[in-house]
Amino acid sequence: MKTRIGLLYGGKSAEHKVSMQTALAVTKALDFEKFEIYPIYITEEGEWVKGPQLGAPAENVKALEFSNNSNLPTPSFTPALFQAGGAESGKTLDVIFPLLHGPNGEDGTVQGLLELLNLPYVGNGVLASAAGMDKIVMKNVFAQAGLPQVDYVSALRSEWEKDSEKVYGQVEERLGYPCFVKPANLGSSVGISKASNKQELEEAFKEAFQFDRKIIIEQGVVAREIEIGVMGNDEPECSVVGEIVPKKDFYDYKAKYEDGDTAMIIPAEITEQQYADLKEMAITAFKALDCSGLVRADFFLTKDGQLLINEVNTMPGFTPFSMFPLLWKHTGVEYPQLIEKLVNLGIQRHAEKQKIKYTF
Repeated sequence: MKTRIGLLYGGKSAEHKVSMQTALAVTKALDFEKFEIYPIYITEEGEWVKGPQLGAPAENVKALEFSNNSNLPTPSFTPALFQAGGAESGKTLDVIFPLLHGPNGEDGTVQGLLELLNLPYVGNGVLASAAGMDKIVMKNVFAQAGLPQVDYVSALRSEWEKDSEKVYGQVEERLGYPCFVKPANLGSSVGISKASNKQELEEAFKEAFQFDRKIIIEQGVVAREIEIGVMGNDEPECSVVGEIVPKKDFYDYKAKYEDGDTAMIIPAEITEQQYADLKEMAITAFKALDCSGLVRADFFLTKDGQLLINEVNTMPGFTPFSMFPLLWKHTGVEYPQLIEKLVNLGIQRHAEKQKIKYTF
């Protein structure tokens, strides 16, 4: 019997286009002999639209957009979204694969919805998703777990609007220049700027506060950017290590998705001891956030050999050319096999949670 899988993608987020590319790649990789595939599209306005069952991989992104299809029901959120063939079929989808990046998708909101509906889903749960999206909370958790990281400060928009000079002063006193200014709750390097002086810091704050009400400012460090994939539930495993070599000051959105102005080195040239340390730190971070399914853990490796954790991404870029799938490809897990493993991990995690007793 085929597994009925619902692909959930799009989303009301600055990373909508990234999600669409991910969904297209996954439909092309899924084995239609093993899966019945039902697309569930969230428009940029936040409307939910369920498309017809896919009989073949989508040809392009446009084929996965259903908001302008007059033959489909009016976009709305109903329980029928999670039925195979509609409410009248009586068949619930076996598992949901959220291919959503950024707020309103990767941050625990959709995961909470799926928990309330008691549906199996791929990837991290509510806590890990929320903490992993909020860079300030994430770094606080890492600090508690004893993981070394660059120094950082945070700021609220209300604090900045009330007394911007005080906030700038805290950054200059604590971190100095250069530093990186980031929205606390966003991925794909959206809204991130490097500041090398007071004027650039002011502009960076304006940019970051367009995307979030709170931001994080991190001390600049001269280091290699090293990434590793983690996959599993209670007993996670790690991939080989990759290195990002951007031609710009840092690995920004355009370098990731538009220019191709970067290089990925897989496997990265590191020592056996550094690899062992990276795996230990990545798994520590994975467990500290109570992650499940998949994580890409990002590190800095300084010239003197110090490893610093930067962040984890609980729904990393997931096209065949993204770092996470490439790391696992070089570890011996091809893209279609990777998808199947993650689907099975999601189903297993749901089955484990069903053992919990909720009544007394």
